[in-house]
Amino acid sequence: MHSNSYDLQDALTENRLLGLWRIMTGFRKLYFGAAASMGLAATAKTATYFLLRFFVDDILGEGRTEFPLLLIGLGFVGLALLEGGFTFNSGRLAARTSEGITLRLRNYLYDHLQRLSFTYHGNTGTGELVQRASSDVDTIRRFYSEQAIGVGRILLLFFINLAALLHLNWRLALLSVIAVPIILALSIFFFRKIATAYEAYQEQDAVLSTTLQENLSGVRVVKAFARQDYERDKFEVVNWGKFRRGRKLLLMHSLYWPTSDVICGFQMLGGLLVGALMTLNGIMSLGTYLAYAGMIVWIIWPLRNLGRLIVQTSMAMISYGRVAEVIRKEREPLMAGSHSPEDDLRGEIIFRDVSFCYGGGNPVLEEISFTAAPGQTVALLGPPGSGKTSLAHLLPRFYEFTSGSITLDGVDLNCYARRYLRNHIGIVAQESFLFSRTIRENVVYGVGRDVPDAAVEKAARAAAIHDSILELPDSYNTLVGEKGVTLSGGQKQRIAIARTLLKDPRILIMDDATAAVDAETEAAILASLEQLGAGRTTFIIAHRIHTVMNADLILVLDRGRVVQRGTHAELTEQRGYYRRIFELQARIEDELQQELRLA
Repeated sequence: MHSNSYDLQDALTENRLLGLWRIMTGFRKLYFGAAASMGLAATAKTATYFLLRFFVDDILGEGRTEFPLLLIGLGFVGLALLEGGFTFNSGRLAARTSEGITLRLRNYLYDHLQRLSFTYHGNTGTGELVQRASSDVDTIRRFYSEQAIGVGRILLLFFINLAALLHLNWRLALLSVIAVPIILALSIFFFRKIATAYEAYQEQDAVLSTTLQENLSGVRVVKAFARQDYERDKFEVVNWGKFRRGRKLLLMHSLYWPTSDVICGFQMLGGLLVGALMTLNGIMSLGTYLAYAGMIVWIIWPLRNLGRLIVQTSMAMISYGRVAEVIRKEREPLMAGSHSPEDDLRGEIIFRDVSFCYGGGNPVLEEISFTAAPGQTVALLGPPGSGKTSLAHLLPRFYEFTSGSITLDGVDLNCYARRYLRNHIGIVAQESFLFSRTIRENVVYGVGRDVPDAAVEKAARAAAIHDSILELPDSYNTLVGEKGVTLSGGQKQRIAIARTLLKDPRILIMDDATAAVDAETEAAILASLEQLGAGRTTFIIAHRIHTVMNADLILVLDRGRVVQRGTHAELTEQRGYYRRIFELQARIEDELQQELRLA
């Protein structure tokens, strides 16, 4: 069965054991094959003890010679081979079951996480998601490879050997299972205790993973501010919390084992003692006693392990609940949309009294209205937190506006499928992410088709990065490290710009994209964008006036509202935020020029 052919949404249920059963869809035949093989192996094991009884009572005791010792020996060898062969086959099928389920679950989770909304990822820590997609999935894998098949094996061993004991001596058989309800009650008690302790442990482990992930991602900030001691102390507090919860979890396990061992030990001792007395009194033959002594081992100790597996199953159920919590989240409906344009987008965007807030909180945008004609450049300016990026993120429908309307080429934005919008909107963020691949692979990442080298180089030239790439050891085939750490901040940003330009979007969003480059490079990029911007509606988010001064429309935002609008010439004539920032930046540049002349 193909690993992606089953929708794990169908496995979701409040009953976690039922959910684990549903996840096995497509692998149940393998599982039952493993269980059947284990049953045959258990039958061969039991048959060995019956053969032992026959050998002691009939061959040695009565001196029967019609059965040669060689034949008896071959019988023992044959049964051992059967037991080993069926045990191997059971393990092989169990491994295929567990690894197949895990493969499908990991693939599904990876795909599912990419399709969840921006809101979900904004509210959920990366370390938490990594924990659920790795540690929790591995716990589920162990359940299928060890606990699920182990429970089946133990039940088969128990019932087959119990039936055999009943055949040998029913009174002794009933005496040998007195501990069964005690062990089951003990297992259920520890099941509940360990489930609570394990869930707390996994939650703290997720906190630890998040702390480690944040520290490694921000290691340059840590070093820049010499905060190693602070980060160490913070990590030790979180790690101590994991240690305490792990100690409590292990304490539950350590209490269960000796308790169950004592109970099972007394049960076995009692059974062997009673059996020995029955043999001495002539009630039972020596061969029957030897067979009983072997079979009781395969009743008592599997029973003890059944309790262990029941306890460990609680961990799998907790992990299932944590994984199901992620799977239960609704994916973004990327293809949902009633309008499918037949012609290319023109890029006319109209906001009418648009308001927006994150998750029902305070408004981030309030009553925003403006019109961007096709091919126009709209600049968004304002202090941090004024809503500039939030406004831009409404266009590709990363978030849904709460009131008002947005139209694209005269059609309500919500009528367009998200995938269509994101295929036709290019975004360059302030902090661009580069994958651990070659520069060429990073540039062509957003295109989704084969691209000739000439087109890649054209986009790189437009982003003023082509010459810098040629200076690298392997040119466009140079590998970049995680997040492009082998490159300067400006180089990373220009590669990200080239990636977006190669996509050739009808709508371009530059979210403070030139903040990480020097003034000369910024001028080159803006000149290229001006040439490439013909027929392309462009949104520029910036803090520097000279970045936006050539825009057709400048919107000044403050606390989610448009407080000024117009061209650069118009806004410099008005009193307000724009002119204050313009005069301040102009004065700083003049002072800098004077210092350079005097130097």
